[in-house]
Amino acid sequence: GMGEQTALLKSIGIGVTNLIFTFVGLYLIDRLGRRTLLLIGSAGYILSLGTCAFAFQSETFSIVPMCIFAFIAAHAMGQGAVIWVLISEVFPNEHRAAGQSLGSFTHWIFAALLTLVFPSVVDAFHPAAIFGFFCFMMVLQGIWVITMLPETKGISLEQMEAKLGIRN
Repeated sequence: GMGEQTALLKSIGIGVTNLIFTFVGLYLIDRLGRRTLLLIGSAGYILSLGTCAFAFQSETFSIVPMCIFAFIAAHAMGQGAVIWVLISEVFPNEHRAAGQSLGSFTHWIFAALLTLVFPSVVDAFHPAAIFGFFCFMMVLQGIWVITMLPETKGISLEQMEAKLGIRN
């Protein structure tokens, strides 16, 4: 329901937000660590998606654009920046190339599938349910980061192999 100019300005705003917070993430990744940035991103995801679900449920549509901008910021600073560093650090040396290839492949395949499926999902379910589902999935992702993901900041690749119990 936005006008053409408003849609253009919001697209530019999303791009600028993504750029700025990607640089924030790159600045913080070696200062705070990968897990910390992932947890910050998870918290941002949960808050923005949960608020977006609330906005659609309560028909408070005026806050939806701010929720989307907050989601983009959380993603760019957290998961969007960290994933590319992390997949290069958690695979053992002898499998690193294949692991990074698999990680990149699955990332882009699922991103493409989400983009392809989302319009059909929007037609089938209420937006509050969709954003609530995504919020719940981000809660699970945060739990996974807390319980399963090792911190790789300041740890050599060989130390990471030992930490993960990988023997050569």
